[in-house]
Amino acid sequence: MLEPTAAQLGVRDAEELGLLVLAAAGCGKTEALAMRAAGLLGREQVASPRKLLVATFTNRARDNIRERLRSHVRPGDLRDRVTVQNFHGLAARLYRAHANVVQVDPDRPLPERDWVTDQCKTRGLSYSLTDSVQKALRVAKQEPRDDAAVLAALADDPLALEIEKARQAQDLLTYDDLLRYAELILANEAVADLYRNHFAAVLVDEFQDLTPQQLRIMQGIGYGRTTYAGDLGQGIYGFTGAAPEQVKASIEAQVARSIVLAESHRSSPAVLAMVNTLARVTGGQQVTCARPASWPGDGVAARLSFATAAEEAQTVLATAGQILIEAPGQRVAIIARTKLRRRFADTAAAVATDLASYRWDDPIFDTETAPLLRRALGRVTVQGFEHAKDETAYLHEAAQVGAVQDPDTREFLVDALAWAADLLRDGHTPEAITARVTVGDGDTLLTRPGVHLLTGHVGKGQQFDWVFIIGLEEGCLPDFRAKSPPELAEEMRVLSVMISRARHGVVLSTAQQVPDRNGRIWWRDPSQFLSPFDGLDECRDRSRLRQWLSSADWKAITNR
Repeated sequence: MLEPTAAQLGVRDAEELGLLVLAAAGCGKTEALAMRAAGLLGREQVASPRKLLVATFTNRARDNIRERLRSHVRPGDLRDRVTVQNFHGLAARLYRAHANVVQVDPDRPLPERDWVTDQCKTRGLSYSLTDSVQKALRVAKQEPRDDAAVLAALADDPLALEIEKARQAQDLLTYDDLLRYAELILANEAVADLYRNHFAAVLVDEFQDLTPQQLRIMQGIGYGRTTYAGDLGQGIYGFTGAAPEQVKASIEAQVARSIVLAESHRSSPAVLAMVNTLARVTGGQQVTCARPASWPGDGVAARLSFATAAEEAQTVLATAGQILIEAPGQRVAIIARTKLRRRFADTAAAVATDLASYRWDDPIFDTETAPLLRRALGRVTVQGFEHAKDETAYLHEAAQVGAVQDPDTREFLVDALAWAADLLRDGHTPEAITARVTVGDGDTLLTRPGVHLLTGHVGKGQQFDWVFIIGLEEGCLPDFRAKSPPELAEEMRVLSVMISRARHGVVLSTAQQVPDRNGRIWWRDPSQFLSPFDGLDECRDRSRLRQWLSSADWKAITNR
């Protein structure tokens, strides 16, 4: 473990319960939050039986902070005095326990999938109409409205109104409804007092991704007693309603002080030069390298171009393989803006049997889901599956889906069961399927060596030894829907987030010919976001990259 910086120690030792931590990527934000948790517990500012609440956005972010907490908090305290939940899980907890205070049924099934999108598909709505309906419903439900008020807010949008009426008629919950009800429930002072008394302090990771509604939920539980950590330069969730500047201003009004972390222990000078180059647009702060002389060759920053997306994928996989031959314990990420653009690398990785590869959006790699799936498969038989009147219901019963309270885990589990069903239909046994589920019960993807395939949004908050960013073409990154300056700035922040995942090196790549799902070839121009890197001396072409990799001091790199 690295020696903590003075700023990280300041986060740990701050006696004010309300704190804002501003930290660029790689500057030890998550480590500082874990240290903060240890400090609050050690000083008895969170004294038993009260607890510390740590709120994250996703299951992967939850895994990440738990991993760091284990390094700083005693196992017994982590088990008994710390609650780590994502926002949907916290909202589900509030709903199940207290829905009666807003006169709704607490036993409604929790969401298992994106029901609104399914309804749009059923109605044959176009991509743009689906996007419009989703936005209208989200905006209507990000205010503290009851069901009747939501219908009134949608009066001028017939399609969104029709879908919302169908939801209410079927007595269903969507993810947006969970958060809406959570806010309404916390408006009840008796309930809010229960949670304020239960949680003595709160930690919130990635404050820049909060919607105003999510901020109000956290304030309902921990106003003046919450540590918020994040970076405006990593705000990439505007499409969900996140409002980084507005949220930051509200936080600053309630915390006692701010602490800035600006020294990176994660990334090489070459990687940080790329991040700093984008900072003037992303709104992020300039970051310095903590120990520049310790990085072999200053790291790597490369730009490559290819004729086709297939050639790009094959070359990237081959280069990843070269790295892993020299340094088998390292982690190589292949990241694209979307799964659709990444699919060529997915295909190449699937046939590269000599490389361990992991698709992060595959539900069998979710830490919470994997053990549930393994236990479910232990209750499944080939005969039972083949004779079931409803194969899906049979598997859901075996997995006890209805008992899973965290909505994100529930959705992952439903997807994983669909994956298992396909394999069972193809003649695989439950035992053979179980053998393919290799994470869970404390084992995560966070430390797995090999090739990791993910998108920029999924990779938020993670780190890898090497990052290959593919698909840097107009229409992909920036996304074709991004037209306004704020939208383009957020797209550049997505690129900055992807770059800043890397420790040793980053390779940016683009292809001229990219087939769509139907095989039609589209000619793509290089992304406008590549232009800031034209003057970077560290950028290498393909031959120079291979030369660097062939001559690198791999022992030094592996030990870094």
